[in-house]
Amino acid sequence: MTARTLYRRIVDAHTVRGLGEGGQVLLYVDRQVLNEYTSPQAFAALHAAGRSVWRPSATIAVVDHVNPTTPERNAGTMVIADAERSLQVRTLAANCARHGIELYDMLDARQGIEHIVASEQGLVLPGMVMAAGDSHTTSHGAMGALAFGIGSSEIEHLLATQTLTYTVQKTMNVEVGGRLGFGVSAKDLVLELIRRIGADGAGGHVIEYTGPAIRALGVEGRLTLCNMSVEAAARGAIVAPDDALFAYLHGRRRVPQGAAWDRAVAAWRTLRSDDGAVFDRTVSLDAASIAPMVTWGTSPDQGATIDAAVPDPAAERDPTRRRGAERALAYMGLQPGERLDGLAISHAFIGSCTNGRIDDLRDAARVLRGRRVAAGVRALVVPGSTQVRAQAEAEGLAQVFREAGFEWRQAGCSMCVAMNDDHLGAGDRCASSTNRNFEGRQGPGARTHLMSPAMVAAAAVRGALTDVRRLLPAQE
Repeated sequence: MTARTLYRRIVDAHTVRGLGEGGQVLLYVDRQVLNEYTSPQAFAALHAAGRSVWRPSATIAVVDHVNPTTPERNAGTMVIADAERSLQVRTLAANCARHGIELYDMLDARQGIEHIVASEQGLVLPGMVMAAGDSHTTSHGAMGALAFGIGSSEIEHLLATQTLTYTVQKTMNVEVGGRLGFGVSAKDLVLELIRRIGADGAGGHVIEYTGPAIRALGVEGRLTLCNMSVEAAARGAIVAPDDALFAYLHGRRRVPQGAAWDRAVAAWRTLRSDDGAVFDRTVSLDAASIAPMVTWGTSPDQGATIDAAVPDPAAERDPTRRRGAERALAYMGLQPGERLDGLAISHAFIGSCTNGRIDDLRDAARVLRGRRVAAGVRALVVPGSTQVRAQAEAEGLAQVFREAGFEWRQAGCSMCVAMNDDHLGAGDRCASSTNRNFEGRQGPGARTHLMSPAMVAAAAVRGALTDVRRLLPAQE
């Protein structure tokens, strides 16, 4: 048999049948997650057609984008003033009740951002196919699974049949040698990758991350990588399962237990690309050469190392990229040649499905211990799930954030996408651990600089973008 990539092995194992010669297959999907803002249309179409949900047990639903993140969470604070968003939440609850779908609502102890909750609860296992109505579903490739975002019409099809019409993608091997240096994180690695290959560089591909630097990453770092792979237009991203992942999964809810666990791990160990498997494209990176990154523009590929200067669009040969850079600098209020290190900020935000996990909060707290947020800076930390929040409080991290002057909030998407009351004003400049810096993403006219949680913490205490390595303890 021809050697196959891990991606192709998973697709083949889930193919119900081919759909002609156009490269499409009918793909079985093991799990899906619903949210409040992309599922109502799908359910409405399902009901109009007189259909029901075929496998309710394969689905969970989470309220994450519009819920308040007030410091206290109770029935009194979880009131959504916006009528349309409140209706979305009530509609999700009604649809889940009608079809017997498990719902993690706003007061549930398992509530959080869908891309954090699913792995946290052990819903995504190696070799699975998972889909959800949100582009950052790619996160779950860190579980050794194929995971991707889908649209509302596809959600309807998936609810009714547990299958999707799927176009088989090309494969890209991102091979990362060496090891990340002092103060450099998975976020820096993926920002460097996106800067290098461009915001459309992985279009039509599923990425498999390989190499010693990937093996050295914790599972939460791999989740960050896979999460942001969609910012390079990847249709999915996978890391082959290993002992680090098995340790992460062991004991979690909805993961096999006892003898079934042993059998599952034995099977998962075989999930990797075959020797001799050929990828359609390979990109090689040296982890040791990567420095802390920040974005200067309005696309995730408009980034640079913290010690760099804002580039001059006139030096860009490609006319489309040149016009994009000119527009980005005008929106961001920056000039060519301006140093990124020292650029003043008004806000700092730690959270999102990219960087709202416990390791992210630990990294930021390491920078903040014994320090205070600079005068004039508003700083928020929003854990990615209620479980992450509880763990951070148990470890004393919440106290570190509070003493530093950060607002300690309840879980949700919050200022990543500004669909609740957490948003910036026009002209506000934010150091942000989120995944997108598009115009208006954090509020109309708001200016977003993407970076790692530790870099956000460093910017918060300096009041300006800065190299986190200057603030970290020397022994690290």
